[in-house]
Amino acid sequence: MATIDPFILRHLSDVQPALYWMEEDPLEPESHSALIGETTADLVIVGAGFTGLWTALLAKEQDPNRSVIIIEQRETGAAASGRNGGFCSASLTHGFHNGKRRFPTEMAVIERLGRENLDAIEATIARYGIECDWERTGEIRVATEPWQLDGMEGEVVERNALGDSVTFLDRQEIQTRVHSPIYLGAIYDHDGTALVDPARLVWGLERACISLGVRIYENSQVEWLERKDEGVIVHTSYGQALAKKVALATNVYPSLVRSARKYIIPVYDYVLVTEPLTEIQRESIGWNGREGIGDSGNQFHYYRQTNDGRILWGGWDAIYNFRGKVRQEYDFRADTYATLAAHFLKTFPQLAGIKFTHAWGGAIDTCTRFSPFWGISRDKRIGYVLGYTGLGVAATRFGAATMLDLLDAQNTERTRLRMVRRKPVPFPPEPLRYVGIQFTKWSINRADQNGGKRNLWLKILDGIGLGFDS
Repeated sequence: MATIDPFILRHLSDVQPALYWMEEDPLEPESHSALIGETTADLVIVGAGFTGLWTALLAKEQDPNRSVIIIEQRETGAAASGRNGGFCSASLTHGFHNGKRRFPTEMAVIERLGRENLDAIEATIARYGIECDWERTGEIRVATEPWQLDGMEGEVVERNALGDSVTFLDRQEIQTRVHSPIYLGAIYDHDGTALVDPARLVWGLERACISLGVRIYENSQVEWLERKDEGVIVHTSYGQALAKKVALATNVYPSLVRSARKYIIPVYDYVLVTEPLTEIQRESIGWNGREGIGDSGNQFHYYRQTNDGRILWGGWDAIYNFRGKVRQEYDFRADTYATLAAHFLKTFPQLAGIKFTHAWGGAIDTCTRFSPFWGISRDKRIGYVLGYTGLGVAATRFGAATMLDLLDAQNTERTRLRMVRRKPVPFPPEPLRYVGIQFTKWSINRADQNGGKRNLWLKILDGIGLGFDS
């Protein structure tokens, strides 16, 4: 670790490698048994995160007579779905600019579908009585350097013309809302983001699925898929399930469809959570609207308040390990936590002395276009959706609905999108993948330090559709 100011490190003296959302909670359902022996179903879903749970729920709502099974290798919500920051964004394209660059002629439809999707999530939470601390707070994207203000007012005009509800805030206006000395301006999206306790949302969706008759098997790793005339056999360590259709919701783990693996890499993201703020500390930062906040650099932070008065602070580092290794020991990274703590105190110097209590990390399924993509087998028996790149809390419902459309051979507004019909540019093989990613990270950091100016390497990536900008 590079030399770090001991003053910064004192804020980490009480931090524990613990997942804040997953601490003992009376709302967590009982565990499910492993799949032993043989069973059958109309639809077998592999993976019990957000994508898998939404797929099951939507499938049963569409056809209550359809038998549905979820098979999970660990426990429900154990990976990215239970460990994220709880930002539930209407964006289906990892932000407006990313979508506009890749799908310019479709953005009006995509933005509308994203808003409808977020509304549908809110309606589902109400319909099933899911207790998940849902708050439709909106989100503020702040500029902390002068170059980050470029284009903000133009973006507001474009987005509002497409039906969004966003406002440009100048320095005085953003400082009035949230008291940080480094804020220069912002875009305030009034209702396009909700904050949520992601673990409780997982558990609520799990209960809803069970109430509709979905069977869930945990601690059952799917090892391979076998095609038969009568369907697909899903083989696990101790059993198997014969399915008419299979939906793969495996996120960052190696896809059971080998051809999909070249599109995905696991990138590690890290989070800190503070102790609860005192009343004086709360008054010192303002932030009474409790909006989610993200900054506008290529390397960026995201942060929010929790229901018990803490601040969750994450982002910045995006760590790729050679050959895409995913290991439990990678979930805690001291260097990154020190960097996050230093940036936190630069943003809110008035909170000096506060302690961080929780720290964790985890792998995100990342693709080169930073937004989900879909695949379907020729016989329409096996489907998948992958590549959410850290903005999947809401997009997973859209991903699940679209995957079901594809499996059921439905011609819908969703399936007609170029976004759905086309795949991202694949990553190169190792070692070019690792070298390219490391050089790209260096270039992105250099751009942030040089007024946002992108070097030749980043411009080449932009030109071929890789477009690394976060």
